[in-house]
Amino acid sequence: MAEGNLVRELKRWATEEFNLPPQSLPNDNYLKTMCVGAGKSIWKYVIQHVFQERLLKQAEGQSEAAKRRELQEKIEQLRAEISHLDSQISGTEEQLATEEQSISRTWAQVEESQHRELLLQAFRQRCIMDRKVLSDDTCKISGHCEALEQLAKKAEIEVLFENKPSSSSDTDCLGSKVAAEPQKLHLFSEYCQLFFFFFNSPLLLSLCLCLSLSLSMTHEQRTAVFQYWLSAVEDMLGSYPPNQVLSALQHLASRQQRELEEKLASLDVAQDMTALRLRYENNHLLDVSREDNDELPPVKHLLQSAWLEVEQTFIELAQTRCRVQQLRNQLQAHKNEADLCMQIVFSYTLGISLRSVFELELQCVMQVAARDYIREQCLQLDRQARSRQEALRKLHSQWQSILDFRQLVDRQEQIRGLIKGNSMAKMELISMHRELEEFVQGKLVPQFGEVIAAANNLRNSVSQEARQFGTVSLLALDRRTVEGMQRIPASWLSIYRLQSSSFHSLCQSMAFPLYRAPEELCSQACSQHLELRFLCQLLKLHSTTLQKLQKQAESLHAPDQKALLLRVVEEDQKLLKSLVPRARDLTQHCSQGLSYGSQVKSTISFWWDQPAQHVLPEISKGGLTLQQWLQRWKLAAKASY
Repeated sequence: MAEGNLVRELKRWATEEFNLPPQSLPNDNYLKTMCVGAGKSIWKYVIQHVFQERLLKQAEGQSEAAKRRELQEKIEQLRAEISHLDSQISGTEEQLATEEQSISRTWAQVEESQHRELLLQAFRQRCIMDRKVLSDDTCKISGHCEALEQLAKKAEIEVLFENKPSSSSDTDCLGSKVAAEPQKLHLFSEYCQLFFFFFNSPLLLSLCLCLSLSLSMTHEQRTAVFQYWLSAVEDMLGSYPPNQVLSALQHLASRQQRELEEKLASLDVAQDMTALRLRYENNHLLDVSREDNDELPPVKHLLQSAWLEVEQTFIELAQTRCRVQQLRNQLQAHKNEADLCMQIVFSYTLGISLRSVFELELQCVMQVAARDYIREQCLQLDRQARSRQEALRKLHSQWQSILDFRQLVDRQEQIRGLIKGNSMAKMELISMHRELEEFVQGKLVPQFGEVIAAANNLRNSVSQEARQFGTVSLLALDRRTVEGMQRIPASWLSIYRLQSSSFHSLCQSMAFPLYRAPEELCSQACSQHLELRFLCQLLKLHSTTLQKLQKQAESLHAPDQKALLLRVVEEDQKLLKSLVPRARDLTQHCSQGLSYGSQVKSTISFWWDQPAQHVLPEISKGGLTLQQWLQRWKLAAKASY
């Protein structure tokens, strides 16, 4: 009402101050926007202190009749303006309502179209992905079908493998009704040799560990070769029909079996053992080379002979020492004689020099003799070392022959195992080939047409669903599951649908007034829930007390008034002890709630009375805050009065 009065006063001031017709004035909405915020106080001040004071000065010089006429004219003008404004307001309100409805409808349509477009894009992408998956599957199936057709065409060509000697294994010729295929058999033999290598690699590894030898291939190299073998076998099985593979493997197995039989026939274990002077008894190899020699002498005889050798060497050492001492004495005597001769023949100084020369020559002769003796000893030691190395080499050759024989025995066992494994693999390949033919003819071939028909149906159903999806309403799809089974539209669950019957029934059941905000339903429900819990506890206590009283009454044989009174007093005291603290707690909670309620009411009233409750106090306009502007206007108003 205050804003409407201010707008009317502003229009009146404009018409009377500037002599403007009412039709040329701006719209009321524009004037309302001028009177909002800081402009309200400005225009109010202008109207009160400029317009009204001028009117008072004019009115003082007029008569009462003129005043009355003017007042009547003004009243009529105001009534006309009010009626005109009311009609304009009603028209603008209707126009705004229609515009809001149209805007809401258009916005809802825009949102629905956006959601529909998003869903269609997602559905289109899903359809594209499904179509791509189906196309990939069809390509794979067609590729498999072509490969199977090629294999079937190749399987119609019957290949006959001729039996050739083992010496021409690298250049085997395969007899066929159509053409010879030595390369196929060569590939199969290579793959079989690789498989035998992998089968035999643990045995080779254990043998190398026992002999402390090193393998020619590392673990990584064996892994790489094994992967190569797997890929090559897959390519071979994909490029050749199973019957040709089976016949080639059978031919290789029969050829290897013949070669093994020939080797076994040419092998004479007894002759080899006699040549190696060995004997096999009780799973052990025995060296019979020592049985031909004489029996070993006893240990006592060996010790006596060793002591005799030691005594003989000790006697020889004493004799050599005596001989050395005699030679040294003779050498010293000869040296003395030579000195006397030199002193007699030559002078003293010349004799000393000749003596030193003689000593040097003598030392040289002695060193030459020592060198010759050491060289002779080295030659003797070298001959002894060579003889011992030759004996060691003979022992090593014997040990190697024993190991070779053991390896030969192990190889025979492996050959027997390989023969059995080849026969079992042959039977398994035959059975697997038969099962594969039954599986392909019984399951894959009948289902191929069904798969193609299902793929076509899925492609047609996807396009049909894409066409039908445009007619589906998004609001009908947006539903929520309530109570496990019901699927309710999400628009029905909005708490702001105040015109719904469910909301009115909820308010009536909770004694909630309609003028209050719907957000307060939670607090109302919480308070009623607490009250319900309290009443349930009281009801539970009441029922338990009644049950106890009934049990006690039944247990009493005869009524005793004094005992009953005492029991009642005790029960009352128990109830007081148990219920009084609860009542005090409840009263304390209630008092706290009431105090909080008064505080909330005071804060709400204070907030409601503020003219600018939506404005933050720290916001400044023109260098001043809201409180500073209010103080400034109050001072200006006081100064004007």
